[in-house]
Amino acid sequence: MTETVGTGAAAGRSKKKATNGLSVQRVFTTEGVHPYDEVAWEKRDVVMTNWRDGSVNFEQRGVEFPEFWSVNATNIVTSKYFRGAVGTAQREGSLKQLIDRVVKTYVGAAAKHGYFAGPADLEIFEHELTWMLLHQVFSFNSPVWFNVGTSSKQQVSACFILAVDDTMESILNWYREEGLIFKGGSGAGLNLSRIRSSKELLSSGGTASGPVSFMRGADASAGTIKSGGATRRAAKMVVLDVDHPDIEEFIATKAREEEKIKVLRDAGFDMDLSGADISSVQYQNANNSVRVTDEFMQAVENGTDFGLRARLTGEVLERTDAKKLFRGMAKAAWECADPGMQYDGTINDWHTCPESGRISASNPCSEYMHLDNSSCNLASLNLLKFVSEDGTFDAPLFAKAVEFVITAMDVSICFADFPTEPIAETTRKFRQLGIGYANLGALLMALGHAYDSEGGRALAGAITSLMTGVSYRRSAELAGVVGPYEGYARNAEAHQQVMRKHAAANELIRTHHSNDAAVRALASQEWQRGIELGGRNGWRNAQASVLAPTGTIGFMMDCDTTGVEPDFSLVKFKKLVGGGSMQIVNQTVPRALHVLGYQDEQVEAIVEYVAQHGHVVDAPGLRPEHYEVFDCAVGDRSIAPMGHVRMMAAVQPFISGAISKTVNMPESATVEDVEEIYFQGWKLGLKALAIYRDNCKVGQPLSTAKKKEAEAETEAEKVVEYRPVRRRLPKKRPSQTVSFTVGGAEGYLHAGSYPDDGLGEIFVKLGKQGSTLAGVMDAFSMSISVGLQHGIPLEFYVSKFSNLRFEPAGMTDDPDIRIATSVMDYLFRRLALDYLPYEKRVQLGIFTADERSAEVEANYGGTMDLEALRTSVDSSPVAARAGKPESETEADAHSTAELMELHLGKAADAPLCMTCGTKMRPAGSCYACEGCGATSGCS
Repeated sequence: MTETVGTGAAAGRSKKKATNGLSVQRVFTTEGVHPYDEVAWEKRDVVMTNWRDGSVNFEQRGVEFPEFWSVNATNIVTSKYFRGAVGTAQREGSLKQLIDRVVKTYVGAAAKHGYFAGPADLEIFEHELTWMLLHQVFSFNSPVWFNVGTSSKQQVSACFILAVDDTMESILNWYREEGLIFKGGSGAGLNLSRIRSSKELLSSGGTASGPVSFMRGADASAGTIKSGGATRRAAKMVVLDVDHPDIEEFIATKAREEEKIKVLRDAGFDMDLSGADISSVQYQNANNSVRVTDEFMQAVENGTDFGLRARLTGEVLERTDAKKLFRGMAKAAWECADPGMQYDGTINDWHTCPESGRISASNPCSEYMHLDNSSCNLASLNLLKFVSEDGTFDAPLFAKAVEFVITAMDVSICFADFPTEPIAETTRKFRQLGIGYANLGALLMALGHAYDSEGGRALAGAITSLMTGVSYRRSAELAGVVGPYEGYARNAEAHQQVMRKHAAANELIRTHHSNDAAVRALASQEWQRGIELGGRNGWRNAQASVLAPTGTIGFMMDCDTTGVEPDFSLVKFKKLVGGGSMQIVNQTVPRALHVLGYQDEQVEAIVEYVAQHGHVVDAPGLRPEHYEVFDCAVGDRSIAPMGHVRMMAAVQPFISGAISKTVNMPESATVEDVEEIYFQGWKLGLKALAIYRDNCKVGQPLSTAKKKEAEAETEAEKVVEYRPVRRRLPKKRPSQTVSFTVGGAEGYLHAGSYPDDGLGEIFVKLGKQGSTLAGVMDAFSMSISVGLQHGIPLEFYVSKFSNLRFEPAGMTDDPDIRIATSVMDYLFRRLALDYLPYEKRVQLGIFTADERSAEVEANYGGTMDLEALRTSVDSSPVAARAGKPESETEADAHSTAELMELHLGKAADAPLCMTCGTKMRPAGSCYACEGCGATSGCS
C-alpha cells in the first residue's frame, strides 16, 4: 500500500518538484527483520561444462544461495551475473552481494532524487525489493545485473531503437551505433524507409543503391561483433515500410539466401547453424519485418492495388497488386520465417507521444516500440508467485508488488548510462519503461485453464490490465512527487486519450469466473484512479509495459514458462546438486490435477504416465475434456497457431508496447495458412506478429546426425540369421501366486521361475471354469510362457501390454498399482515389479508405491533435499541421472528441448547454445539456453 504525500506538479510544469515523497508500507517484509535472515542459506559449487567435448566453461566453488533456489538458477546467476574476476577477492560469491549491489544503488538514487518521504520509507523500499528478488518474485533485465553498482557504465536498458536518414553520414553512423550496442551486450532495431529506393535518383544524377544494399554491410558488422564480448551473435531488427519501392526486394532477401543455403548444403558445404560455411550467407543476423498500414491491409481485403511512394517527394512511383504483395510476404515467411509483420495503424493509434514523432521501428524482439533513438529497461514478475493456496490469483498482492517494481524501474533512469547521446536524451525526456511478466502458461495450467480457452484469455487479459493500470497509476503518483516526463506537456492530450482507451478495453473483458472477475474489478479501479491522478499531475513515464521474452531472467526466477508463452513441454530436464540430472514432470501438472478435482492416487498415476510418455493423451483416469489444460507449445497436443494469436490479442490492449512472441506453425502449414495468421493479426489489433514453420530452415542442429542416419540406412549390411532355442523349466521350480482385483473383476496370477530367478511361465485364472474368457486367458498364458522360454525378454512384453485400455479397468487392490487401464495392464506391471530390476523399470516408468512417494515428496513439497535424492536415485520413479540414464537414447538429452525431441521422435527447430552446446528452447521471438542462460535475443 502506498500513498503520495503532497499535491505534486502541474501537468505542464515538468521541472517542478514537490517537497514530499512517497510514503510506503511493508508488504512482504517484517519490520526489524532483514529479508536475508528469514531464509536458510547453503554453499554450492558451480561447475558448468560443454557436454560435447567435456571442457569446463565456468567454475566457481563455494557460492552462497538460498536452499530453495534450483541448481539451474544458481548456475546461471553465478556464471552470468556475479561480477569480478573468478578466483580473486573481488569476485562476488553470494547472492546477497549481487542483490545488495543492485538494490543499494537504486535506493541511493531514490534518496538523491527525492522519491520517498523519509528514511523509513527508503528502508522499506530497500527491504521489499530485496525480499522480492531473493524469493524470485521478479527480476530486472540482464543489463541491470551486468552493470549496476559496478565500475562499468550503468547501462540498464536491453532494448534500443535507432534511426537512419538518407545520407551516407547517417548510414555510416548507423553501423557505428549498432556496433557499440552489440558490444555492450544488447540489441537494436531501426526502420530503413527513409533511405531512397534503387528506383530513385541521387542529386548527382546516379541511381540510389537502396536500403537492401546497405543492409549487407550492417549484417556483416553484426555477424562479426559478438554481443558483450561473449559467444552469442548480435540481435537486430530491420523494418521497411510496405509502401517503399524496394519492398519486394526486401521481402525476398532472406528467402533467397535460404535457397542459396540449400544449394551449398547439397554441394557438401557445412551450412548447419554455426557451421564453417554459414557465414558466407547474407542477412542472417537480423529479424526482418514489414511495417504495413491500415490502407494496405484494406487493399488486401478489398483486392485493390496499392501505391509505392518515393522517399523524398512522396509521389507514387508505381502501383502494385496488394494481394500479390501480401502473398509474397506470406510465401517468404513460409519459406524462411521472415519477414514478420508490424501493424503501423494500431501501433501509432496507441502512441502516447505522437506530437514528438511517429513510432517507426521496434527492438529486435518486437516488444519495445516507441520513438527513434530511444531505449527501454525491462523487469518481469513471476505470476506463479501470486497464486493463493485456495487456487485464486491474489490481485491486491500483485498490485502492491507492481508498485515497488515500477518505482524502481523509473529510479534507474536517474543514474543510467546510454550507448549514444541521442538515446540518452530521448530516454531521459520520455522515461520509457517495460514492466512485464513470466510464467503465464504455468499460471493458467496451475489454475486449471487451457491456454487456448476463453477463461484463460480472460484471466490473462485481466492480469495484464491490472499490471499496466497500476503502473500508470504509480507513474501519475511519481509525477506528483518528482514531475512528469519532460515530453508530457506537448503530448498531454494524446497521452490521456491512450489511458482512456486502456480503461475502455478493460471494461470489455468478458469474465468467466470469480477469479478473473475480481482481477478485472481491481484493474478498473486502478485505471480510474490513474486517469484522475494523471489529469492533475501528468505521468512520469511515456510508456509503462511490454511483454518481453524473459529468457535468462526467467531461468533466474525458476519459471516454467517464459513471457506470454504456453508451457514448452510437460517433462522437464532438471539438474541436481552435486552434478547429474533427472527428468521430472512439470510441477504445475499435479497442481492442476488437484484443482481439477483428481484424488492423490489418480494424480500419481497420471504423473507417472506423463513421465513415461511426455503427454497426457490416454493417461489413466484423466477425462478427455481436461486434455486441453495440458496442451503445450510442442508435442502430441500442441496449441494451434490461432490459439497463440488469440492469446496475444487478449493481452495486447493492456500493453504500452507490444509482445515478443513467435507463432509456431506445423511443417504441413500452407502459404494460405500464413496469410490467414498475418491477416487475423491485423484484424485482432496486434502490433506485431511473426511466424515460424517447423523445419522451414536448412541449418538445423541435427542435420548432420540425420545425414549420418541416412548414410547408415543405405549402407549394405551382412545378414546373419539367428534361430531361438527353447529353454525349458525344470520339473521343480520356484513360483508365486498373486490374487488381484481390477475394476471389480477378481483373478489369480501364477508365475513360475527358473532356479536362477528368471521368469519362465505364467498362468492367469480369470472368469468361470469353462467360460470363453477363461479359455482365452489359458491360451494367452501358454503363448507368453513359450515366448519367455524362447528368450523373449519380459521387458518387451511389459512394454507391449502395459497401458492397454479395455474393460474391466479401474481401481485395484494392489497398493503398488492403484489404477489399471485393463487386466493386461495390471498383470504385466505387476510382473515388472516382481521380476525386473530397478534400472529396467526406470526405462519403462514402472515403480512401487514407496518409490513414487519418495519422488513426490522430493519434488512436490516434501522434506527430502536434492542431495539426498541425488545419492539415493533408487527412490526416484521418474529420475534419469546422468550416470544412470533411462536408456541409451535419453542419455543424449541435456535440456528440456532435447528431452522433448526424444519423446516426439523428431528434431526441434531451435539452435544449439554456442556456450554449452545444448539445444535452446523458444523464449518469445528469441531462444534461451536453460543450461547456461545464454539467449539469442537482446535480453
